Amino acid sequence: MKKLVLAACLLALPLAALADAKADCRAAAGSYLTGTVVSGPSFANGQILNGVELSHTHVRLRADQDGRTYDVAMDNVFASGYDSAGEDVPYPLNTIQAGDRLQLCGQLYTSGVGIHWVHTNCGAQPSRRQPNGWVKKINADGSVSGNYEANTEYCQLWP
Repeated sequence: MKKLVLAACLLALPLAALADAKADCRAAAGSYLTGTVVSGPSFANGQILNGVELSHTHVRLRADQDGRTYDVAMDNVFASGYDSAGEDVPYPLNTIQAGDRLQLCGQLYTSGVGIHWVHTNCGAQPSRRQPNGWVKKINADGSVSGNYEANTEYCQLWP
């Protein structure tokens, strides 16, 4: 009997972690999505701000919540491997591939089906317009990576 209870508890841990993540995202003023990457990553140029290109990486994700396919726009300056002179998808975003499962917290697009602002908000008070978001990979064992969009090196661009 003890083994059965222990096994049931161990199976529930990944679900509890995802439920906590949903609550954490709500507290960070974001919208929460999980799902499977169906394509990407792809690089997209962006505008220049104080000499730094605000490029993006995009993936397409089929959401668990509603089965829809979302465009996920990730700001490259918040990835740890961002190179302001580069035109490549930075690390760790370049490790995302079709079939991977992701956990996202950010702002849903107001037009089309997508999510952005899936990055740190540099310590500002989270709001619906500027949530304290994230991109995390859900591993096969149910564990979750750290935030792929937590780099604060360029936060000074937004005083």
